[in-house]
Amino acid sequence: MSWLPLSFGVPIVLWGLLALPVIWWLLRLTPPKPQTEVFPPLKILARVLKREETPHQSPWWLTLLRLLMAALVVTALAEPVFNPREKLPAEGSALALVIDNDWASAADWSKRVATAQRLIADASSNGVPVVIAFTAEKPNAEIGPFDAATALDRLRAAKPRPIPTDRPAIYARVAAALERLPGASVAVLADGLAAQGDEAAFNTLLSKNAARLVWATSDRLSLTGLTVADNQVDGFALTAIRAPNDPAPAQVTAGAFDDKGRRIADATLTFSPGESTATGTMAVPFELRNDFASIALDGEHQAGAVRVLDESSKRRRVGLLSQAEADQAQPLLSPLYYIRRALQPFADLVEPSSVDLADAIPQLLDQKPAMIVMADVGTIPEQVKQRLVDWVDKGGTLVRFAGSRLAAAGNDDDLLPVRLRTGERSMGGALSWTTPQPVTEFPKSGPFADLAPPAEVTVTRQVLAEPTPDIVERTWATLADGTPLVTGLKKGKGTLVLFHVTPEATWSNLPISGSFVEMLRRIVQLSRNQGAAIANAEAAATSLAPYRMIAADGELVPPTPDARPLVPGAGPLPVTFENPPGLYGSETGVFAHNLLEADSTFALLDRPQISLPVTTVQYAFDESRNLKGALVAAALVLMVLDTLAVFWMGGLLARRPRRAAATTAAAVLIALGALLGHADLARADDAKPGDAQAIEDIAKTRIAYVLTGEPGVDSISRAGLEGLTRFLIEKTALEPGAPAGVDIAKDELSFYPLIYWPIDPAAPMPSQAAIARVDAYMQQGGTVLFDTRDQFANGIGADSTSPATERLRDILGDLNVPPLEPVPSDHVLTKSFFILPEFPGRFAGSPLWVEASLDASNTENRPVRVGDGVSPILITANDFAGAWAVDENGDPLLPTVPADPMQRIYALRAGVNIMMYMLTGNYKSDQVHVPVLLERLGQ
Repeated sequence: MSWLPLSFGVPIVLWGLLALPVIWWLLRLTPPKPQTEVFPPLKILARVLKREETPHQSPWWLTLLRLLMAALVVTALAEPVFNPREKLPAEGSALALVIDNDWASAADWSKRVATAQRLIADASSNGVPVVIAFTAEKPNAEIGPFDAATALDRLRAAKPRPIPTDRPAIYARVAAALERLPGASVAVLADGLAAQGDEAAFNTLLSKNAARLVWATSDRLSLTGLTVADNQVDGFALTAIRAPNDPAPAQVTAGAFDDKGRRIADATLTFSPGESTATGTMAVPFELRNDFASIALDGEHQAGAVRVLDESSKRRRVGLLSQAEADQAQPLLSPLYYIRRALQPFADLVEPSSVDLADAIPQLLDQKPAMIVMADVGTIPEQVKQRLVDWVDKGGTLVRFAGSRLAAAGNDDDLLPVRLRTGERSMGGALSWTTPQPVTEFPKSGPFADLAPPAEVTVTRQVLAEPTPDIVERTWATLADGTPLVTGLKKGKGTLVLFHVTPEATWSNLPISGSFVEMLRRIVQLSRNQGAAIANAEAAATSLAPYRMIAADGELVPPTPDARPLVPGAGPLPVTFENPPGLYGSETGVFAHNLLEADSTFALLDRPQISLPVTTVQYAFDESRNLKGALVAAALVLMVLDTLAVFWMGGLLARRPRRAAATTAAAVLIALGALLGHADLARADDAKPGDAQAIEDIAKTRIAYVLTGEPGVDSISRAGLEGLTRFLIEKTALEPGAPAGVDIAKDELSFYPLIYWPIDPAAPMPSQAAIARVDAYMQQGGTVLFDTRDQFANGIGADSTSPATERLRDILGDLNVPPLEPVPSDHVLTKSFFILPEFPGRFAGSPLWVEASLDASNTENRPVRVGDGVSPILITANDFAGAWAVDENGDPLLPTVPADPMQRIYALRAGVNIMMYMLTGNYKSDQVHVPVLLERLGQ
């Protein structure tokens, strides 16, 4: 039952509200607890004659408070829900959840996830499994069936992909999974865009074992995509598309960004009423247009609204030069006519104002062109030749066309790719034995490798190249008889190119063919992208590594682990899971791989017409709110108020202020007495120098080390104890303070349970008084860990000892040292925290010496030996501090010998066992008596 906007999960509980009158009646008849007060005798006598009154019912406000509390509890048990949502049909044998997570779903992905969560929640309440599949994932991804919790985890882990959907493959997998689940509910969360093969995909999905369809869509498809970003003569031409279901006019703003993400230009595109295509031009100077790295539509957070640009989108300035006089009456005979027509769509053309080469060439170079085209230019003046050579060496591209002037000029090795024979070759004339030659297949090593040879092109005259060993490598196009038609050569950072025919249709019909335009465009691309990954046909045949990818939300991000190298080729390249949209290549040159093609359009996805029951829902967030928790919290607050009211009526709260007042009065009297000089209220200050430091030392357990006076030894000791302290904090409940360096001659030693003493023969010998202080420390329960650090310093033989061992003997000679033995296998040290058979440090092999056991043979009553006391002395030669020492980042300072990573771990564990042994003593030994104690207690 429900009353909008409120509903109840268990409405039958609301009948409990009928009990409120009974509760009211009971509360009215139950008086509050009488208030008890202690009065002075005179006040009691004064009230003897007064009539005693006892309340017979509780106050009305307390009754109302308790009735309200009971009503809140009853209402909360009915599980009220504010703004309840409609329960979605997720019953049957299973729920098949098919979700589009392509680029078109990125803008409202959170709404789609919320809708899918409601479907999974309803399936969970019905106890049915969930098959969940995403149409923009790998075809072999696991789809279930899963339980509701696992399905929710997979839903939360999913994200939109910047690629189109693959509905046929995914729908076929879901249909195969439903073969074992007849009568399932199928929920399709579509992106609203139609794709090729959708009808067959839906037939496959809904033809087997589907009992119901839940169709979830957006209220309207409001996608806008960018299909064209073409760098033309007057600006960047842009084309945007939208869904055909929006008849209203609209405007979108496109922004151009450089390679650092800075916005450098804008343009507005307008959709006319009923139109799904909008065009516009970003009119900025071509120097600024060449800095464009990407163009994106404002407000469109999806991959279809972004286009990345590569070198093919950048226009280059091309200089044109010819020695022939222009004939305005016959423009088709001009040497530059066909070159202008071929280059104008994708280059900015400049020409000199002078016909004199000495002036014309500097005029062109001053405008910094990327390429210069010379139509039948013969001898180049010496005063400008070197400047032109330097321009080519620095990266310029010089393209020359043959003609009578070049044929008569002879060779110019610096500005021609090959050496030429004097004169020209004529074919097909009355006095020639040869016929006009066609063009054959383009060499694979040239930039025209992937172009088809023009079958209609023939050559009647040409200039010939001198045959040289490298003539084949320099040939970019050949005739049928093997003579070069186009030759090229890399010179420095630039390129030299020679067409062995004229640029007008006199020696050949090549200038009036479509191949001529494509060949010039390829050369312009070569000049734009010198040294880039796609600058020539060899690189075009190789794979390009992912460089920057377009994410589903339109942001440029680093390559994902799933991205694979792209192999450019002829024709459009598909956008796939392995090749998402973005830039491929490297910093030296990139290839733009965009999501939408120039002819892309948006088509609406229609709901499949089927005979199954269909439920249509809109993507939306779940706005329902469960009020049970809020009502229970309100009831608890009222319960606290009721308790305080009962305390107040019982007089409990009334007596506390009096006690507080009495305490305050006493405090005031004491303060006044102190001010008036009452000596009996004052206390003498018995603080002594050093008390603050002593309190700080005993506030936390700290490990101490002896200051030897050697800086290197003391720094390793401190770093070692810091490393052990970190390990103790990480592995145990003990949290020691910072290690303390102590001077055994002056500092108080009793504050520390363990003192680490590295023996160094170079350090001065401690005085007798200092050794006596150490002896008193050991007699009072402290432990000193002596470390000679000389495991590999002792020589061969029983009498061969190191200087450190000799120094230790001198120190121990003045101490009351008990009998020592290596740690036995059953000693408490071997199991105080970790189970350790040995105690290595930076070195391994030396035993750890401890106080010898008094009753080593009695293993029945004391399986763990030396448990009643702690050994006052420990001796090792394994350099514990060297193994424990770490730097500020926690990295080890010194290597272990041998270089075994586990040796350092065992050394730290040995330090933990020693500290546990110091602090617990007989704890581990007493644990063996637990069974006997439990038996005596009757457990």
